[in-house]
Amino acid sequence: MAASIKARLLLSMLGLSSSFAGSTNGWVNGTRRNGITSTIKSSGSDDDDRITLDDRPGGSVESLLEPVPIMPYWSAKRHLTCGNPTPPPPWVPKMAPWRSSPGKLKTANAALVLCLNIDVDPPDVIKTNPCAVMECWVEPHSMPSHKALEVIGTNLQHQFEGLSPKLSYKPILDPSYEDLRRFCTTLRKQAKEDTVLFYYNGHGVPKPTPSGELWCFNRNYTQYIPVSLAEVQHWLGTPCVYIWDCSAAGNLLLNFNNYAQRRDQDNASSGTSDSAVPFSESIQLAACAASELLPSSPELPADLFTSCLTSPIDIALRYHIMNNQLPNIITADMVMQLPGDLKDRRTPLGELNWIFTAITDTIAWTSFSRELFTRLYRSDLLVASLFRNFLLAERIMKNYGCTPHTSPSLPPTNTHPLWASWDLAVDACVRQMPELLKHTEVVNTGLTSSSIRARRQAQAAAAAAREGPHGEKPYTYIPSRFFADQLTAFQVWISRGGSALTRKGPLSLPIASNETPDASEPDQASKGLYMRKDSHLVPRKPPEQLPIVLQVLLSQPHRLRALILLSQFVDLGPWAVHLALAIGIFPYISKLLQAGGQDLRPVLIFIWARIMAVDPSCQVDLCSNGGYRYFANILASTEDSPHPGFPNSSEHKAMCAFVLSAICRDFAHGQQACLRERVFHACFERLSEEDFLLRQWCSLCVGMMWDGNDEIKVFGVDNGTQDRFIVMLSDDAPEVRAAALFALGTFMGASGSSDPNKRGGGGTGTMAHLDERVHFRMEVAVVTGGALAIKDDASPMVRKELLVLISCLVKEWRGFFVACSWIYWEEDQRWRGGDAGSDLLLEEDVTGQAISEWLDSFQDEDVREENKVIMSSFFTIFTILLEFSVDPYHEVAAHAQTIVDYIMALLFESPFMRLEGSSLHIPPAPRERDYYHRSRRSSLTSSPSLTRPPSPNLMRPSLTRNDTMASTISSGVSNTLKRTSSFANALKNLAGGIAFPSLDDSHDKGHAPSHLRSHAPSPPPLHSRHHSPVDNETPPRAPSPNLNFAQYIPPYSRPGTPLGPRGSIYSRSAPASPTSSWSSTVGQRPLDFLPSDVMEALMEEDMERLRARRRHQQQPLLALGKRQPASPAESASSEGGNGNVVLGLGTGAGIRDVLPLKSRFYDWCVEYFKEPQMRQAEADESGSIEYNYQAWRQQRNEKVQSETQAQVEIAEGRPWDKPVTQLHIMGVPLSMAFHSFDPHIVVANEVNVVSVWDWSKKRQLASFHNGNPKGATITSAQFINQDVGGLVLISSADGMIRLYRNYDPATSNTPVQMVSAFRGLNDIVRMQRGSGAVINWKQAGGFLHISGDTRIIRVWDAHTETQLLDMATKSDSPVTTISSENGPSSTVIAGFADGIVKVFDRRLDEDDSVVRAYNEHYGWVQNVRWHPHLPGQFLSASMSGEIKLWDIRGTDRAAETWVPFADGIAAFDVHGQAGVFASCSAPTHTNWKTQKIVVQSLAHLNMLSSIDQATGLTTPPTRSWPSQYIPRSSSLVFHPLEMLYGVGTPDGTVRIFGSKLT
Repeated sequence: MAASIKARLLLSMLGLSSSFAGSTNGWVNGTRRNGITSTIKSSGSDDDDRITLDDRPGGSVESLLEPVPIMPYWSAKRHLTCGNPTPPPPWVPKMAPWRSSPGKLKTANAALVLCLNIDVDPPDVIKTNPCAVMECWVEPHSMPSHKALEVIGTNLQHQFEGLSPKLSYKPILDPSYEDLRRFCTTLRKQAKEDTVLFYYNGHGVPKPTPSGELWCFNRNYTQYIPVSLAEVQHWLGTPCVYIWDCSAAGNLLLNFNNYAQRRDQDNASSGTSDSAVPFSESIQLAACAASELLPSSPELPADLFTSCLTSPIDIALRYHIMNNQLPNIITADMVMQLPGDLKDRRTPLGELNWIFTAITDTIAWTSFSRELFTRLYRSDLLVASLFRNFLLAERIMKNYGCTPHTSPSLPPTNTHPLWASWDLAVDACVRQMPELLKHTEVVNTGLTSSSIRARRQAQAAAAAAREGPHGEKPYTYIPSRFFADQLTAFQVWISRGGSALTRKGPLSLPIASNETPDASEPDQASKGLYMRKDSHLVPRKPPEQLPIVLQVLLSQPHRLRALILLSQFVDLGPWAVHLALAIGIFPYISKLLQAGGQDLRPVLIFIWARIMAVDPSCQVDLCSNGGYRYFANILASTEDSPHPGFPNSSEHKAMCAFVLSAICRDFAHGQQACLRERVFHACFERLSEEDFLLRQWCSLCVGMMWDGNDEIKVFGVDNGTQDRFIVMLSDDAPEVRAAALFALGTFMGASGSSDPNKRGGGGTGTMAHLDERVHFRMEVAVVTGGALAIKDDASPMVRKELLVLISCLVKEWRGFFVACSWIYWEEDQRWRGGDAGSDLLLEEDVTGQAISEWLDSFQDEDVREENKVIMSSFFTIFTILLEFSVDPYHEVAAHAQTIVDYIMALLFESPFMRLEGSSLHIPPAPRERDYYHRSRRSSLTSSPSLTRPPSPNLMRPSLTRNDTMASTISSGVSNTLKRTSSFANALKNLAGGIAFPSLDDSHDKGHAPSHLRSHAPSPPPLHSRHHSPVDNETPPRAPSPNLNFAQYIPPYSRPGTPLGPRGSIYSRSAPASPTSSWSSTVGQRPLDFLPSDVMEALMEEDMERLRARRRHQQQPLLALGKRQPASPAESASSEGGNGNVVLGLGTGAGIRDVLPLKSRFYDWCVEYFKEPQMRQAEADESGSIEYNYQAWRQQRNEKVQSETQAQVEIAEGRPWDKPVTQLHIMGVPLSMAFHSFDPHIVVANEVNVVSVWDWSKKRQLASFHNGNPKGATITSAQFINQDVGGLVLISSADGMIRLYRNYDPATSNTPVQMVSAFRGLNDIVRMQRGSGAVINWKQAGGFLHISGDTRIIRVWDAHTETQLLDMATKSDSPVTTISSENGPSSTVIAGFADGIVKVFDRRLDEDDSVVRAYNEHYGWVQNVRWHPHLPGQFLSASMSGEIKLWDIRGTDRAAETWVPFADGIAAFDVHGQAGVFASCSAPTHTNWKTQKIVVQSLAHLNMLSSIDQATGLTTPPTRSWPSQYIPRSSSLVFHPLEMLYGVGTPDGTVRIFGSKLT
């Protein structure tokens, strides 16, 4: 269902589209995703396009006029992953952190050292005449030298303040050696651990020496004093940024690095360090190389490098005038008067500065590595400005023979294509200068003595004075189209294949040096995801305009369009989100949450959902800056609120709920902040919304809010939230049911943390406001309600979440489960012993007496009755666990086996082992019967090979029924079952006839040392995972699901694993109980206490655990940061509890604390916000391989249908004895089905093997085992979803339904995988001669009908994966065949073993759904089929040999009867298109070597063909059939469309015949 709304999320921003279509450029591209069509307005288009969105159940948009293709069933994401997060593709790199490292730069102050010595030229520099003389845009010779030096220093400070105004700048003018040292040391002391900027202008001193010495003066300015870089490093320390503006500046850069490396090596060898930052990591910018001189062109300033770094716009304008032909009226002095303010983007100067920032950022991002870009451009404002401006310096100075250098070194960027865009923007601005300045009086503030900032301030004041009385200006500046054009380019990239994958190369996504793909071998479960032809493809190289989009967010006119494009970019996947964050989008997006614009809400929510899905650490930022309130307000808004909702508001509210849940995850401050903003209340109010996505995420948000938070749990209980979630367990959406279970799981103590090692615990917390008794009942009621509602759910994803919930109850109330397991064990042994005729276990009803005595300890009748109910709840949950331990879906079974084996291990460690008369040491008696005795066996037999530990060598002290114990028990809240005469039968009914496995002596040998085995009886071992209870054969395993991640966790440690506080090593034998008071060996007499005493102690121990938990009034144990107990024995200890209660009775130190289980459902749900939602799915993308394949299939299917329809009339009068092909399978082919369109046939034998064949090529495509328990054979095999390829649906006699995919190697190079599996029938009645389970699949509507050895016909809804209804058969005879009418009809017909055929109507009440009954057959009805042409008529055939035609509109008598074989019919079928039917004779003792197949016409009522074929039998048939549930040894089935039919014979031969059409 989640896939059905993929495309509607951002495209729902038509609310903003309506206000946006008339002003700026609109959406990109028209997309269709999962039936969602969107026509999106293209940039620059004048067409008035419309956006239309389709509807889905629970949606909020209008429906399309054109029909939407039906989604195939069992093909959603949940069926491929079962709630497991999908492993990333092999090409995904390990993304570098986008945040700056903890040691990022933070510049505190700056030393601006000017060594000019105006009017005195240095001795090693020969200047040209004329030459460059201007310093900081000041002519030094126009005023006295000392005055000029001060003005230059002031201007330089102002220029640096333009880069970062908050820093403290200290101009150091013509310093002496002592002054330089003093200032440097002072600045380092002031900066502390922060960065110091050291700027050095050496235009008035000699060039730096090759050995790395710069120059300053003596105090009298009579000598040049050399200063070693080693000294400068010592004075300034680290971190530092150095700017060298002098000729031969490369000498300083190179020698600085040499000194730095030497100093770092000395510090490393001595173990001392002057600073935490190495000297070699200092940042340097040098004006030229070691052998170069600075440019001396008179048109340029002498400090060209400094001008580029500190006033880039002015030098760029001057450079543009010098190197481009412009009208003569535009001069260099004119461009220096460009009006505006650098910080006002609406002015010409501010716009140019804005464009320059965007271009240099983009050049750097596309040219430098991600790490270098983040370090230089995203760590410090001053450093980022310097390096942006450095790109301009490199471009300009390289034209004058200088090559600026940096450390770290940067690749050249002076020829980057974006410089052409800069030139265009500058040219467009400069050409407006004459008009801008036409009526402007030249503001003469003394060009030679004032700073540029002062001149512009004066110019702005003059411009304001020139405005007319109404503020009219003489000329309006035409803004640049740069940003609009760049957004258009970005839009073109997205709409023209930006989302498409490509091969690795120059056009693919670059991988940074530390972003290497994960080279580890993926596990077998995840290989199937990427074993495709396009697995080598990677995302395309991102567009160059991404940093420009970031800059555009600062502009109000372009902001909405930029956000929309940005949302489309981040929708491409996590890699795109990482890139956007690395660019620096986060602070801008954060600030936009403070904006009040309603049109930005949908797109901001969309972007933030992607950000939180990729990087949950942003939760801290949203919590600290109050951004969570933005999402909380939208989630809580209603249509009646001052700011009503927007289109598709429910889906955007779901995104808000996700963002808020991510804020709460693993973050207590986030939980409290959301609670204060009434997020819990808002989520609770929306649990009944129509949109399933909103219901799902509101449930998950509540689950994250009260995860480990007692206060919020109390708030939820006061509002009845847990009861609301139990009601939601009947929701139609499996995702919502799983989300509700997830929320209940965290409520009960499961952990929703992203840390896989954090399992949780602590139940529902303290609940101090509840009575202890009420608290206990609430926990039991929550899990019982969930278990009863979900135990029969068809979705394995939902069943997995139920087991997580149950594991929470088992952890907190394990004493009750130990008692239940003991009761079950003893009753099962009694039942087995009684059935086997043994008197060993029938002497005394141990469990009944124990329950009776335990109940008698309660004086109050109400308490006694209450305890009966609660104990029955525990027992019901225990039997559900036993059923799940043999679940057909592997992950569900693994989880259940973990819980059941944990309980059984506790049982074997409990005092029940030492009871007199206990049968725990007696292996269950073997049963050689059908699957009913093992189909729901405990996972005691399904665990990895581990041997139960030997009996403890120490004996617990005796427990006697004294007043103290009685009062202790009676004061608590305990549970029980009332002993009745039918308790054993009730137990078997509850448990579904579960039987523990037989024990093989070989498992007892060799595991425990002989000195341990010499002691008195030891309990049975935990057997290997697939050990059969009937024999030693390991039954074959069914194919695994796509992602089979759930692993069984044994209760005992693996060999070599230390356990317990003593550090002991336990291999296959667990340690003895740690309780030191056990003083006798096992070989002595049993302990002299009663079973009811053990039950009392175990249950009181659970109550003490509850009391200890309730004493923590603030937060649960784990939330307070305390260590999680390593074993149940540790967690059983009670602080300050009742000293009369012996704790640890039901626990052992050698048992691992493996509960509660860990859910991965939340992470799976988060993937929804990582997947592209605004572009078409691959199967919907025109031209893709999948699209072309499905288009070809559709055309091919239509052709097959038309061709076969034309053959129908011919085939109805022609013979059907044309041999087509012959196949040979292993076993007897009892169940067969043809694929409607592919030349495939699925065949199931009498045991457990399913094979799929290409009958046209006589080639086997796949063969696999179905995983049935022994004795439960396959009863049906069918193809479903045949239009799009198909799945194989298999039913077995134990009521299990399994679905498989990837059976055709031509369309998939992965092995066969299980798609889903569930128990179709759970109340099978044991019959002497039953049919097991029979099914009928109705593709139209997705209904699965299943019945058999039961008194109902259950209808499953494949769309919701729930039971739709149970139609009562009103018969004690098993159903043998089911058939549903084609099309939308609700009519179902069923045949019974007693010969009756009944017609059912699904629209009627379940108990009154039988509308007709026909009883003319004399025996087992083999098959019923609808008439291919005449509505309301159907045919039925029985084993006795008669075939009848019925008309449901007529009388109760058959309209026609045929008796083709007097000795009975083995198989019968009717063609789905042609009016013919076929029957096969049953082998008899007189005629068993051949079988006759007769094909007859319904239209002409005559026989068309008769074929005698060999059965392959060598002896006459016995009275038993190959399968006890299918009373035949052969099979017959028609092709659904083509004029073919297949016949299977007992020798394993499948013969396919066809009609002789020519």
